Amino acid sequence: MKKYNFLTFILLGITLIGCNGAKKGENSLFTIDDSAFPAHFTPKESVSFNISNPNSKEIDSTVYFVNDKKVGSTKGAEKFKFDLKDQKLGYQYLKATVYFGGDSSDATQRIELVSDIEPKLLKFTIVNTFPHDTASFTEGLEFHNDTLYESTGKEEHSYLRKYDYKTGKIFKQIDLDKKYFGEGITFINGKLFQLTWQNKTGFIYDAKTLKLEKTFTYDKDIEGWGMTNDGKYIYQTDKTEKIWKMDPATQKMIDYINVYSGASKIKAINELEWINGKIYTNVWFKDAIAVVNPANGAVEGILNLTDLRKKMSSKISKEDVLNGIAYNPKTKTIFVTGKNWEKMFEITVSE
Repeated sequence: MKKYNFLTFILLGITLIGCNGAKKGENSLFTIDDSAFPAHFTPKESVSFNISNPNSKEIDSTVYFVNDKKVGSTKGAEKFKFDLKDQKLGYQYLKATVYFGGDSSDATQRIELVSDIEPKLLKFTIVNTFPHDTASFTEGLEFHNDTLYESTGKEEHSYLRKYDYKTGKIFKQIDLDKKYFGEGITFINGKLFQLTWQNKTGFIYDAKTLKLEKTFTYDKDIEGWGMTNDGKYIYQTDKTEKIWKMDPATQKMIDYINVYSGASKIKAINELEWINGKIYTNVWFKDAIAVVNPANGAVEGILNLTDLRKKMSSKISKEDVLNGIAYNPKTKTIFVTGKNWEKMFEITVSE
């Protein structure tokens, strides 16, 4: 087993995927021959469209598509090769529209594109330890102007809090309506965005006053989990392997990536933090953080934080998982905590 698969299995507890889940052609006239396809493709490879024509039809031309985007055409049924280097990780839907005798027919196939990056095993050093409210079911954690903000969940007890992380003193707290379960937060363009879990509702506050300015509805049928931004776009999770990319001006989803560690899809990614061009993400029910390339979804590093549980004076339950990542640009350190944890840890990370 390759090193990155070992890390994925041990730290993230993911079952390795062993097949490409190929979907056979939808008609009997033509098919895309997958007999030479590997179990998975990587971005360094290319896929060859080779059309099977069992009825020996006289083919005029063939047009090729990947994920419904036209990528080329040939006369007859000549083999067509497509490089996968610019495709995002995950399933790729292949289609060949074959034209013959004034008619046409589609042949379809599905392949899976996985990561060829070997994640680095990261280590951490605890710089400081601070108190954390054990009543805080942490869902979002973020610094803004050197002040820490936290969003919490739980039915009927969700709130947004601005406080002094060194003492726990609360500067301001916004209690959500009891029907909302609070989730991730992020600051961008002078606004504070906050998600809710299954309500499909988000909130936009004035970053200075925390006055609610707008309520918006998700434009996709997803749950709200973690949230971060790169200064231009917002990124959010939905309990799957997806990280969605949102336009903060319209609150519309414009793209997404799928998170993979090697050949394994990393599901249930949760709280997010943008740190030096990478996305750091908690994995639900795992005391680990995955470092993700936002361009393609590849996990480039894994930070094992299981030792933090041992530093609690009281035992925490299975549900009280590691969740909460906040980068302080002033100190260049990372703050991590968990749901209902009694402590928050300021750490530095290295290979």
